Formats: sequence, C-alpha cells, structure tokens
Amino acid sequence: MTYCLALRLNEGLLFLSDTRTNAGVDNISTFRKLHVLQPGDDRVFVLQSAGNLATTQEVLDLLRRDLATEGESLASVNHLFEAALYLGRLNRQVAASHQASLGADATATFLLGGQIAGERPDIFLVYPEGNYIHASDDLPFLQIGESKYGKVLLEVAVRQHVDLRTATKVALSSMVSTARANISVGPPYDAAIYRNGTLDVEEIRIEANSPYLSELGEAWFRHLLDGIHDLPPLPSELLPE
Repeated sequence: MTYCLALRLNEGLLFLSDTRTNAGVDNISTFRKLHVLQPGDDRVFVLQSAGNLATTQEVLDLLRRDLATEGESLASVNHLFEAALYLGRLNRQVAASHQASLGADATATFLLGGQIAGERPDIFLVYPEGNYIHASDDLPFLQIGESKYGKVLLEVAVRQHVDLRTATKVALSSMVSTARANISVGPPYDAAIYRNGTLDVEEIRIEANSPYLSELGEAWFRHLLDGIHDLPPLPSELLPE
C-alpha cells in the first residue's frame, strides 16, 4: 500500500510520500512515489501516486512522452485544473487497457499540485475514474492510500495559516503514526516543499535511520501517552461495576 499527503498553505505547498510498495516478513520493496515535473519556465508540478505500481509508472511514461510532442501535455495546459483532467484521462486510459486481466487492481489514484504562473498554487486528488477534487479552504490537505491512521492529526493541526516548518513536523508525525499502525507504509520518505511564486521545488529524502525521524517519533508518542494521563477522570456512572 502507500500513504501520500499534500498540504496547501498560505506560504506554499508541502508534499510527503512513503516509498513502500510491498510489505511482509520477507518481502519489502520500495519505489519512489513523489515526482517533480517542470515542463516550462512558467510552471511546475508535483505528482504523487497510490495504487497499482505498473499503472502509475505507465502514466508517468505517457506524461513524459507527451512532453516531447506538439499535442496536449503538462506544457500546453493553461490551468492547473486542466492538468488534473489531462492526468485523469491518461490514468483512466492506462487502467482500461489492463482491466481485462487485472480488473479493479489496475487502478491508481494521484495527488497533483503545483503552480502555473499567474494562477494560485493548488492541489488536486485525481480519482481512477478521471475526475478530481480540490482541497478545501477549511481543511487544506489531501491524502491517498492508507489515509485513516494519520488523518486526525491533519484535521486538528493543519490550517492555511500554518507555516511550512510547522506543517512539515505535522506531516511527518502523521506519516510516523501511519507507519506504526500499518506495516505496508514505511520509509524512506520523500518530501517536496514549494514556496508560492518561486516555480521551484525543494526535494528532501528522509531515510529510515534519520536521527530526527527517530527523535520526532519518540516525542510524538510520548506526548500521546502524556495526553492520556491528562484526560479528565471518568464520572461514576461510566465506571465499570
């Protein structure tokens, strides 16, 4: 499985993905699921994927192929939502070509974010059916993959005014919580940070042996346990007999 999340903040965009594709006692594989594409000086895109690995890789190959042609591509679209629709069509096309043998297992889901000069930076969740949704202004984040384990923290702590440095700590805590709850999610983790208007993306890889990752995980779970001790005592009517 996988876990990817994207945040849209007043300061910029933040993307975080794990790299685990198979997990078991004797079968752990890793592949990059976060990709940065800059097909022109006036635009930059970050793509994250979850689902069938072969489908996602074929979609990426088609995106890169189309950039070398005169037809529709990430270089030719005029708006970010057009990029999301274009990605959706490619995704649906690839999944349909393998549906006879794989059925629903051929599908993939994407997060697409970035900026085209003159437009507001944004993030989209592109479904296997080809349609998309934006992140809301109230809860400015999107997730794909094993989203349930880390969602509560994002809902509580992520708002548009949160700065990128704080948001990165929140996102990593969400990822660490997910990895602890589900073996199918794990490091290395790939992060991408985009500051509004720069048309430049900073990429970071956080390895499993990162001292900061260990320190963050220990602090996060320690505070969770401290929080349990700080909860109000149960009223008498709720106490077991």
